[in-house]
Amino acid sequence: ESRISIIVFSERYASSGWCLDELVKILECKKTMGQLVIPIFYNIDPSIVRHQTKSFGEAFAKHEKRFKDKIEKVQRRRAALTEAANLSGWDLQNVADGHESKFIQKIVEEVLRKVNHTYLQVAMHPVGIDSRKEDINLLLSSGSDDVRMIGIFGMGGIGKTTVAKAIYNMIFHNFEGSCFLSNVREVSETPNGLVHLQEQLLSEILMKKNLKVGNVDRGIHLVKERLSYKRVLIVLDDLNEVNQLNSLVGNHNWFGSRSRIIITTRDEHLLDELKVDGRYEAKELNHNESMQLFRWHAFRETIPLEDYTELSNGIISYAGGLPLALEVLGSYLFGRNKVEWKSAFEKLQQIPHNKIQKKLRLSFDALDDDKVQDVFLDIACFFIGIDKDYVINILNGCGFFSDIGISVLISRCLLTINENNKLRMHDLLRDMGREIIREESPKELGKRSRLWFHEDVCDVLQKHMGTEEIEGVILVQPTLKKVDFNTKAFARMHKLRLLQINYVHLTGSYEHLSDELRWLCWHNCPLKYLPSNFHLEKLVVLDMQNSNVKEVWQDIKLMICLKVLNLSHSKCLTKTPDFNGLPRLETLLLEGCTCLFEVHPSIGVLDRLAFLNLKDCKNIRNLPSSICELKSLEHLNLTGCSNLEEFPEHLGNMEGLRELFADGTAIKQLPFSFGSLKNLTSLSLQGCNRQLPTKSCFSLLLSSWVQPRRSPDSIRRFLPPSISGLSSLKTLFLRDCNLSEGDIPVDLGSLSSLEDLDLARNNFRSLPSSLGRLSKLSDLRLENCSSLQSLPELPPNLVMLYADKCTSLEKIPNLSNFKRAPILSLSGCSGLAEIQGLENLDSVNLIHMEGCSNLANTFKDSFFKGQSVQHNSNIFLPSKEVPDWFSYKERGSLISFDMPLHIEHKFQGMTIWAVYASEDDRDVTTSAPFAVIYDRTNGVEWTHRSTFRGIPVTCEEHSWVGHIPQSSFGYPIKGGERMNVSIIWDKVNQCGVHLLYKPDPL
Repeated sequence: ESRISIIVFSERYASSGWCLDELVKILECKKTMGQLVIPIFYNIDPSIVRHQTKSFGEAFAKHEKRFKDKIEKVQRRRAALTEAANLSGWDLQNVADGHESKFIQKIVEEVLRKVNHTYLQVAMHPVGIDSRKEDINLLLSSGSDDVRMIGIFGMGGIGKTTVAKAIYNMIFHNFEGSCFLSNVREVSETPNGLVHLQEQLLSEILMKKNLKVGNVDRGIHLVKERLSYKRVLIVLDDLNEVNQLNSLVGNHNWFGSRSRIIITTRDEHLLDELKVDGRYEAKELNHNESMQLFRWHAFRETIPLEDYTELSNGIISYAGGLPLALEVLGSYLFGRNKVEWKSAFEKLQQIPHNKIQKKLRLSFDALDDDKVQDVFLDIACFFIGIDKDYVINILNGCGFFSDIGISVLISRCLLTINENNKLRMHDLLRDMGREIIREESPKELGKRSRLWFHEDVCDVLQKHMGTEEIEGVILVQPTLKKVDFNTKAFARMHKLRLLQINYVHLTGSYEHLSDELRWLCWHNCPLKYLPSNFHLEKLVVLDMQNSNVKEVWQDIKLMICLKVLNLSHSKCLTKTPDFNGLPRLETLLLEGCTCLFEVHPSIGVLDRLAFLNLKDCKNIRNLPSSICELKSLEHLNLTGCSNLEEFPEHLGNMEGLRELFADGTAIKQLPFSFGSLKNLTSLSLQGCNRQLPTKSCFSLLLSSWVQPRRSPDSIRRFLPPSISGLSSLKTLFLRDCNLSEGDIPVDLGSLSSLEDLDLARNNFRSLPSSLGRLSKLSDLRLENCSSLQSLPELPPNLVMLYADKCTSLEKIPNLSNFKRAPILSLSGCSGLAEIQGLENLDSVNLIHMEGCSNLANTFKDSFFKGQSVQHNSNIFLPSKEVPDWFSYKERGSLISFDMPLHIEHKFQGMTIWAVYASEDDRDVTTSAPFAVIYDRTNGVEWTHRSTFRGIPVTCEEHSWVGHIPQSSFGYPIKGGERMNVSIIWDKVNQCGVHLLYKPDPL
């Protein structure tokens, strides 16, 4: 039950077995109960204790002789001494000049200071805290002697304060003084709030009651003066203004060496202003943690009542990993029956719990800009899951300055952007925003500013309850069935900015719709064209995918604000509108308009157009020459335009073009000007093999990309005059283009920026030697090039080579000069007999050699033994036996073994070898084998996956060899631990494990 243990190490300490066993027990209490341990070194050098030398070494020699049959006991004692000696303690010779009485007095003062300091109440059930504490402690530990400020940020209710308290309790005793300032935002808003916080800070650290500072400026002076030589720990909880920090912990030099300052905030941008040394984003609990926390509060135990499992899962999903919500809802439902649970859950779908709402709304209310609040509310009601740039266009059109608005929301942890550039928001934040709208008019739907709930919208439109308060309406029919409304339902919605009416049929005059519309989204619009009395002058985005529109409008339509026009998959559309009235158009989407045969020649006036998508417009046979006047166009997609035979002659004038995709077209030649596309980074002409010209013409066509050369006048028309401008090209895709020997130009290596080259499914026998000069090339794809016999020297930075089913390929050139661990995919290369230089690679990432029967006997044991122990690597090869030199071998898929003793500082990883086969041969792929490793001693299980790509299904025996470094285990492996390794696959004939160690020092 002790809070502190003091260990006094003396000259003869190690000779006492009782003392050593007590030490082992003390350190167990430290680990399991958080007990503070202070080592005292009395006339003994700490290094002697740490390394068990001199008198300690002599004592342990006797212990080992005495306990030769219980050597594990001796090892535990050694480990305990090492651990204790590494703790922060007191050395008589280095404290008080060796004066014993002063030394004892300092120890007493230190112990009293630590005992008198109160631990903070963290949480009744601190689920998921330990891993988060470890992450933050790593941030605090880096930079041992400097003063460090660390920020913890995240949305309200995410657990920032809880984890800050936990880390405070864990480390405060390592400091000369410490203070946890709670609710800084709330306290600082009270009269003299910052003064009170300064007084609390000084009083707790200096241990002086009733300390007064008078005013903020004097408080700042006292903090700097009194704490500049003290090593302190300070936590500022819930900061929201820079002046709070400036008044309390303004600068690193206010505090003594090795001080630590922790700040929690909802505003990540604040941490940028504070120039913190590290930051930690508090994340939601995972499903298992959420379940555990909810059960504690809802059932007062971790095992739920069986009948409540489904309801529990629903509420946990609703809470989205937010600890506050799990605690509040769990406590609210405790002791209630199933009927009450169901009723409460149904209510939550429409009206958030008041306690959660209040906590989350603090972040909304802290947005002191009305326009930022409007951005939040529009996103919460209408735009979650929508592309950020699309939404920015709309909201900028509303005058909301949404670029900065979205940035603010992200920094305040109210919004995130996923890897696909989509807007994401926690469900409870979304519900908080929608509840703000509901509270505008709890009973009268027509007086709310935004309507999104299907039944509410239908009610307002059917009963004509709309008012001028309404700014946004979305109605997405849950089925493809169209619903009818009269346009008079919109007559009083004069402020309507945002309107989505998918699968809706409107009757009546369109003059009733607001002329303030910025966004009109009308998928499956039944109209053949937009009527002339539809006032769209302020429209920014017109999204009419899958519509019945034949012509968008019949005459020139003046829409000077329109930036995005999306008519994709409008099967009836035959020609584009006249673009003369759309001066600000930036994005034109016409994908899948299969009846479209004409692009209006006025397209050339769109000097802001950056994105043009004509994918799968199968009836387009040519493009107007005016398209070459689009100087701002960056992306042009013509893939699937199967009747398009040529590009306009002056395509090279499109100086801004970066991406050109024309897969599956009937393009026969590139225009002379093509080489002038100096900014082109991506070019894809995959599958352009249906109506190609003669082999010689296409060969010269490709050659001209790289370097112009003299040619007969009869074919000069196929050649652009220069390719020197293609220096920006990064990706070139020519898969399935019927390329034969000589069609790849000898000067391919001049494409100096090329990173990704796809030449798969072609018929050439070799590649030009200049390939090796592509210094930036990282990915090379040659799959199914069945005529390919050899490869030139490969570029040194190549990371991935895919050459599966190149059945004529006989050797891979020297890999010794590779700068990175490669991925080689060579399965089905039945003629491959040699991979030069592979044995010289320090490490490989992934090699697939299934079906490479000629390679079966070429791999030497030295290759596998020589692989780096620092990296994961996985190799698949034709092999029927686990090598004899492996540490452990077994028939079947399971192997069990005990880790050898005394390996703690030597173990570097393990290599797994599995021999597997299928029951039959099939021309398909299946998931690869993987290993499940179970540490029986510690009850820890984890999975090691070899690869996420498929492997061939064959009855021929193959081997998977996987190396797992120590760093992948997640914790230190100790001697004597009992391990199971299971190989998961249909049929495993044999498996083995080989353990890898550091070599013994000479």
